[in-house]
Amino acid sequence: MENKMQPEVRFLGFEGDWKQQKLENLAESFEYGLNVSAKAYDGENKYLRITDIDDETHEFLQNNLTSPDTDLSKLDNYLLNERDLLFARTGASVGKSYHYNKKDGKVYFAGFLIRAKIKPSFNSEFVFQNTLTQKYINFIKISSQRSGQPGVNAKEYASLRIAVPDVMEQKKIGTFFKQFDDTIHLHKQELTTLKQTKQGFLQKMFPKEGEKVPEVRFPGFTDDWEQRKLGVVVQIVMGQSPNSENYTDNPNDYILVQGNADMKNNRVVPRVWTTQVTKQAEKGDLILSVRAPVGDIGKTDYDVVLGRGVAAIKGNNFIFQQLGKMKENGYWNRYSTGSTFESINSKDIREALIIIPDVKEQQKIGVFFKQLDDTITLHQRELELLQLTKKAFLQKLFV
Repeated sequence: MENKMQPEVRFLGFEGDWKQQKLENLAESFEYGLNVSAKAYDGENKYLRITDIDDETHEFLQNNLTSPDTDLSKLDNYLLNERDLLFARTGASVGKSYHYNKKDGKVYFAGFLIRAKIKPSFNSEFVFQNTLTQKYINFIKISSQRSGQPGVNAKEYASLRIAVPDVMEQKKIGTFFKQFDDTIHLHKQELTTLKQTKQGFLQKMFPKEGEKVPEVRFPGFTDDWEQRKLGVVVQIVMGQSPNSENYTDNPNDYILVQGNADMKNNRVVPRVWTTQVTKQAEKGDLILSVRAPVGDIGKTDYDVVLGRGVAAIKGNNFIFQQLGKMKENGYWNRYSTGSTFESINSKDIREALIIIPDVKEQQKIGVFFKQLDDTITLHQRELELLQLTKKAFLQKLFV
């Protein structure tokens, strides 16, 4: 019979059963945060609210810092210290956790957060990583199923059961996952840098509004770019949704693209299929979202059926990048201002103004950005693989 008190995968040198503990036995105390509003960051005192914790990484987001709007001279008990864990106690983010890191500086925590001060005899990183497991997610779902807005209070968090080994094994596991998180963070930074680099090239290699030549250009090209209506340059096919009774989950049927939900990282990702063919796009076509969020652009690596939330565009890599730049620059926002439902129609797309060079320069620019996109895609896949690997280790290294 399988022993449920030992993990499936274990570091060498450790043996014996883990012990089931309640979080209240691992923590010195549970405390609620400051109930004061935020003000502009004063340069020293940081204020951590639920929205300041990244949903994915659980790190303190540093891009919109604030400070508590109160006299802090007697509020040191709300300052975070090493071994402190925070838990969101209410709202859609209930259960979201954060582990204080000294690099985050002088941090006060807000009232919709609960602090658990982990005892020195336990490894706080080990406890924190437990809050990223499916077991913890299930605990939050069950605990928050009360009437009204979902919430988990300090008493309920204290009842969380965690299987715990001796402190040396806790430290080994905590360090392993911390190093894994640092690697993931580094890959995210590299991916962000690549995407920012691409945006910089898009701004410099396409003419600014009102201009006819770009700031940066490949050697040998000197002619002005020309303004054209998109419908003159490319063929456009508007989508038409099949009857919902013909939708299936059978990959042998026709792939149906209905909107933004069917695209990821600018590529069609099969999600729904259909037995009814209405309007179609061919492999290599561009797919434009015509309903909220309007203007999202992707490519399809398959022949697909088009729902009414998208249009197909038979365009080259240059057109693909041009449409991506239009989305980034808010070109389509003009069609949604004042309307209750954001959408664009065939006329809007056909009459959209783009500026293009001759075919040879289009090809040169298209190839350049395709190589950049391929590099971004490779980094994206490496990051996703790391995240999946960590998820697998979370299942196997914990009881």
